[in-house]
Amino acid sequence: MSEVAPTPGYRQRIVEIGIAAGLGATGAVVVEGPRACGKTWAARQFAGSEVLLDGSDEQQLAFSLNPESILIGEPPRLLDEWHLVPGTWNAVRRACDSRTEKGLFILTGSAVPPDDITRHSGAGRVRRVQMRPMTLSESGNSTREVSLGSLFDGNVVAAPKPGVDFSEIVELSVRGGWPDLIGSSVMGAQEYLLSYLDEIARTDVSFVDAVPRDPIGVSRLLRSLARNVSSEVSHSTLAEDAQVARHTVNAYLHALERLFIVENVPAWQPRLMSRVPLRQAAKRYLADPSLAAAALETSPTRLKADLAYFGLLFENLVVRDLAVYAASNGCTVHHYRDKSGLEADAVIQRRSDGAWIAVEVKLGGAEGIDKAAQSLLRLRDLVDVSKVGAPAKLLVITATGYGYERRDGVAVAPITALSP
Repeated sequence: MSEVAPTPGYRQRIVEIGIAAGLGATGAVVVEGPRACGKTWAARQFAGSEVLLDGSDEQQLAFSLNPESILIGEPPRLLDEWHLVPGTWNAVRRACDSRTEKGLFILTGSAVPPDDITRHSGAGRVRRVQMRPMTLSESGNSTREVSLGSLFDGNVVAAPKPGVDFSEIVELSVRGGWPDLIGSSVMGAQEYLLSYLDEIARTDVSFVDAVPRDPIGVSRLLRSLARNVSSEVSHSTLAEDAQVARHTVNAYLHALERLFIVENVPAWQPRLMSRVPLRQAAKRYLADPSLAAAALETSPTRLKADLAYFGLLFENLVVRDLAVYAASNGCTVHHYRDKSGLEADAVIQRRSDGAWIAVEVKLGGAEGIDKAAQSLLRLRDLVDVSKVGAPAKLLVITATGYGYERRDGVAVAPITALSP
């Protein structure tokens, strides 16, 4: 248990907006996200003191016998990997009730604990903030000239061609947004991520709810998820592809979701002008595109030779960044697909007023951009704007190129120009 020292080389994270807001509104903030995405570093920017709960078994036993001792320190008190010590949640909840102050605690965790640990509600006491790997804006690989917030205001998209070429986009997708890998070689990042996935398969999926699971089966499922990334792949398809029983796939997926490794983007359900049936399945992504590349042990060279697959990996990268930018603007991210085949890779909707932006993701090229623009315009014409309003923007996000507005009103912007 110690006072917090400055973190050398720390890069500011967008999630700090949510942490600051939570500390000003509630007694405790819970920062959740995949292991190694930078939760502890971000929390330390606010903490007055800290205790790291992932220490020795003896330390964890001592804390579990007297969880109130964890809470003693200058607020906001950082409780890192809080879920490893039984009793922490209820101790924090009681402290928030008795002290009635704001900004007392920051809890960080890389897993959602079993329901019985948090069975006593944190409503009114705790705000949850999800953290993801670094966006290109955070890692310094975006010019930040196209703000998502400004698009809701109807601003025109205009950005010069960024100094990032297609090969660099492929490498950024393989390296991923992990703070520890900033500046690493692609080969070094791949070795790190192979170990990361191995640890998930061998240890984390069993530890998350104390249910033993087969590491080989988990690894096969991770490879299947990687092959089917950015799609509405069913449990049955995953089971057949991974050669794992369907009920086992269900359990493994639940564990991976609780570890924030798998992220499901729900379907958008707007009011339509016609009776076209909507598809309701969620789209599955991994926390970072680099996890898919590592699971398949693929390389930038191989990805550039298979652009159909890299397009799916690139979509995962774009949705990762959009989820972060959306959260900082009070928005949620969905996808749209109806049974006629019309789709939008992402629909970003603002909670406060329902304003929305429809997005298609394309690697680039005039033909691909034209096709994406036509799809977005059809969606605009199909939605009952008297119920949900006209879109604030129709946007095609590309891997490279300029940011501009087409004559048909559809905007085009490279992912390396986007920011919150």
